[in-house]
Amino acid sequence: MSEMKKDFFAHETAIIDDGCVIGSGTKIYHFTHLMSDCIIGENCNLGQNVVVSPQVILGRNVKVQNNVSIYTGVICEDDVFLGPSMVFTNVINPRSAVVRKDQYQKTLVKRGATIGANATIICGITIGEFAFIGAGAVVSKDVKPYSLVVGNPAKHIGWMSEFGQRLNFDEKGIAVCSESGQRYEMKGASIQRIS
Repeated sequence: MSEMKKDFFAHETAIIDDGCVIGSGTKIYHFTHLMSDCIIGENCNLGQNVVVSPQVILGRNVKVQNNVSIYTGVICEDDVFLGPSMVFTNVINPRSAVVRKDQYQKTLVKRGATIGANATIICGITIGEFAFIGAGAVVSKDVKPYSLVVGNPAKHIGWMSEFGQRLNFDEKGIAVCSESGQRYEMKGASIQRIS
């Protein structure tokens, strides 16, 4: 780390292995470990006791709360929120006695998605833009953009705005976020923002 230009904050107890790329304005707190060759974008916030494995990519403004493990194969785009003690997996069928490092699966968390506290994300899926994963959910399938999913196994129960408010659609399939005024339209089994 001695060669790294340090325009980020790292608590003295944080461990940053060689080969990490860390964006300016990022904050790394107590007992967090960034393993070799991970990429952390600008203005990220990594809470206490976070582990980021090799080759993980976090975009800009990603918020990682305390006690989160982000394993190889995970990519989080810009503005993702990872709640306290949530966890990713990277192997479908782990066994202690069987080495499966060549079977790590990719998990993609798209821009603006939120994953609630204690949620578990099974590897090999995509979580869509601005999706909202409820606390404690176990997600084993792709999640559509703006979808609200809860439970074990996680099930779709509604739609969320980009501001994190539940959307209620009228008979014409239009919903308005009360906080932002943004309008959304229902298109079949998905939605899109229209203004």
